[in-house]
Amino acid sequence: MLDTAMKTQLQAYLQNLRAPIRLIASLDHSSGATEMRELLQEIAELSDKVSFDESGTDARRPSFVIAKEGETRGVRFAAIPMGHEFTSLVLALLWTGGHPPKVDAEVIEQIKALDEAYKFEVYMSLSCHNCPDVVQAATLMAIVNPKIQTTVVDGALFQDEVNERQVMAVPMVFMNDAMFASGRMTLEEMIGKLDTRSDEREAAKLNAKAPYDVLILGGGPAGAAAAVYAARKGIRVGVAAERFGGQVNDTMAIENYISVLETDGPKLAAALEAQVRHYEVDIMNLQRADQVIPASSAGGLVTVKMANGGSLKSRSVILSTGARWRNVNVPGEAEYKNKGVAYCPHCDGPLFKGKRVAVIGGGNSGVEAAIDLAGIVEHVTLVEFADALKADAVLVNKLKSLANVSIHVNAQTTEITGDGQKVNGLRFKDRVSGEEQTVSLAGVFVQIGLVPNTDFLKGTVDLSRFGEIVIDDKCHTNVPGVFAAGDVTTVPYKQIVIAAGEGSKAALSAFDYLIRTPV
Repeated sequence: MLDTAMKTQLQAYLQNLRAPIRLIASLDHSSGATEMRELLQEIAELSDKVSFDESGTDARRPSFVIAKEGETRGVRFAAIPMGHEFTSLVLALLWTGGHPPKVDAEVIEQIKALDEAYKFEVYMSLSCHNCPDVVQAATLMAIVNPKIQTTVVDGALFQDEVNERQVMAVPMVFMNDAMFASGRMTLEEMIGKLDTRSDEREAAKLNAKAPYDVLILGGGPAGAAAAVYAARKGIRVGVAAERFGGQVNDTMAIENYISVLETDGPKLAAALEAQVRHYEVDIMNLQRADQVIPASSAGGLVTVKMANGGSLKSRSVILSTGARWRNVNVPGEAEYKNKGVAYCPHCDGPLFKGKRVAVIGGGNSGVEAAIDLAGIVEHVTLVEFADALKADAVLVNKLKSLANVSIHVNAQTTEITGDGQKVNGLRFKDRVSGEEQTVSLAGVFVQIGLVPNTDFLKGTVDLSRFGEIVIDDKCHTNVPGVFAAGDVTTVPYKQIVIAAGEGSKAALSAFDYLIRTPV
């Protein structure tokens, strides 16, 4: 299961174990059980602090528990955690063996203080790059608090269970047998859903903060670059972001960021945050802005009201709130979201193995999604509103070479149909002939671009007809002391490298504003 390089790396990690652990397997005669046994035996051979046995009695087979020596309780993997989840496995081994997690002590105390019994079941796929955050959060909670149980389930390994529970998007979390959450979540977000007073405490912390020289809303490439450039001027800088990295977290492969030959979104997002923290910027994660109130006079303070009730003040503000997936806005989309309507082919594609699906959108993201899905599913129907596919020629040629793909251009999606529980079809109209077609399928992947996150700014700054913040060539908005950068603005070509450059420019413009404006 593990190649030589992985064994060497894992053996080095296991030297950090402070106490012995057991790998307790519940196996059957399936091929998955054979692979699981092989993996666990190889891990046990790498450290004298790890033992393996097959004494497990869990009904979910194949599965295994990582437990402290002398105990049978621990984190359970109903999965062979390779691929994106190999890191989750390594961390579960280390944390169970007493190696401290790289988590703030305050967060650990929050977990310990949870006083109810929670049983988490996290459904994931090994190809999902959004799943590890959720898996690792639920894993840590179970290791820290004995009242919490966590089982990690690979949807591809337990297809019957996935179908019975109608899991059609990952990560999906059940708590005490009821649906708890779907989609990427951080540890802090999970705790926040359980700790009902966390918003109140967080708001009080924000209210107590001193005013900033530059406050940046959003932590994607534009926000991160703005933070670095502003902090290097020696001024007080804060970043309030819903999740650091923004849309970058959802990007699978990045091969056009200059000087970086190739990376993936989560790695780049982590690198952005590490560099910002290096400059001791005050990062406030899981913070959504609700309103921006301009300064009442030149040199005054801009006030930003947050969704949790807190407020922040700053001499200048940079808006870099990015964008989110655009909805197709037809009947059935909202009703069947995560019940067949999906937005991440890498994450949710494996759940549709052997089934028929559709992709809406003929740009690069849509065509790439169709190519990826064609290797997993029975058939892909691609629907594009325009009269031709807009993706790069090399992608279009690849798509057209695939035997299990149907392409429809000049096709207007009119409805996503379902049986009340899950998607069962897609309706679209030929824009030339007017003829309507219905395609029977199990899933629809929407890939039609992004919409700027500016709902909270209406009536505050000038917006374009597309909802983008209108800026000049120096990132000024129409409001003094308020600047904007990245995908949320009217700057053309929504690219990571462009957003980073715009963020740098916005920080320099904000600093120029500060030195020219009396306090």
